[in-house]
Amino acid sequence: MNDDGTGFLTIGDLARATGLTVRTIRYWSDEGALPPVTRSTGGYRLYDATSVARLDLIRTLRELGLGLADVRQVLAGERTVAEVAAAHVVALDAQIRSLKVTRAVLSSVARRGSSAEETTLMNRLARLSATERRRIMEEFVEEMFHGLDTADPEIRTRMRDSAMNLPDDPTPEQVDAWVELAELVQDPEFRAQMRRAAEFNAADRGQGAPPGASMWFARRLVQLAGGAREKGIDPASPEAETVLRELLGDTDRDKVLERMLASHNPRLARYRRLLGVLKGTPVFDHEEDFGWVVAALRARTDG
Repeated sequence: MNDDGTGFLTIGDLARATGLTVRTIRYWSDEGALPPVTRSTGGYRLYDATSVARLDLIRTLRELGLGLADVRQVLAGERTVAEVAAAHVVALDAQIRSLKVTRAVLSSVARRGSSAEETTLMNRLARLSATERRRIMEEFVEEMFHGLDTADPEIRTRMRDSAMNLPDDPTPEQVDAWVELAELVQDPEFRAQMRRAAEFNAADRGQGAPPGASMWFARRLVQLAGGAREKGIDPASPEAETVLRELLGDTDRDKVLERMLASHNPRLARYRRLLGVLKGTPVFDHEEDFGWVVAALRARTDG
C-alpha cells in the first residue's frame, strides 16, 4: 500500500510484491497490458489490488511464451486463456518441428563437412513445405506416366504416394536422404530413365491387363531367381535356363533384357533406398535377384 493511505500501489510497490523488476512492469504498462488505475498528483502511475492479480496473470502468460498482443486480448476479454493457449500450442508445434529440422541439418553439415553452398541447399530443401514436397513428386510422376494409358495403375499410385516428406523429428541421415532424393527426381537424366522404364511397363501390358500385374511379375522373379541364387545356380549354367523358361515362357528375351536394364539400374536402386531411409524402414529391393536374371539373359542373348 502507498504511504499516502489511499490504498493505491506504485510501480515500486508492485515490484516488491511480485518480485518483478520496475523496468518490466513499466514496459508492460506502457504496452497497455497493465494500465494504471489512476495517477498521483505528481503524475505517477498508481495501481490497486486487482492490478496485482492482473500482473500475476500477465507474468504467467509471458512465461508460457505468449506475446503481449495475445495477453492484451485475454485481459480485455476478447479471447479466453484456453483459446489463446490452443493457438499457441499450434505455433509451438511448428517452432519445434522447425528446430528439429535445424538440428538435423546442422548435424548433417557437421558430419559431412559441407561447404557453404551445400549447407544453403540442404537448408532450403529441408524446409520445403509438405505441399511443396508433394508437388515435386507429383510433377515427377506426371512426367513419367504422361500419355501412357496402359501403364500399371498400381505402380502409378505407389509412386505418387511415395514418402517425400521429412518426419517431424528427422535424423541427419533422413535430411541427407531427402536432399539427395529431391535433387534426384528433378534431374533430367534420371527423369528420362524413369520415363523409359514407364514406357516399357506400358508396352508390356495389353489393354485390359489387371492392375498389379507388373508387381506380380516382380514377386515371381524374386521367388524364382532368389531360389536359384540360394541353390548356387550359375546364371550361365544350363540349370538357369529352366528358371528363365519358368519365369518368361516364350517371351522375346532380348526385349525383356532391354526392359530390365531400363528399370533396374544403380540410380533406380538408390532412389528406392532413399525412400526407405525417409520412411525409416529397410528396403528390400532384391537387386541381386534382378541382377541374376539380367546375367542369365545376357549369357544367352550375347551368345
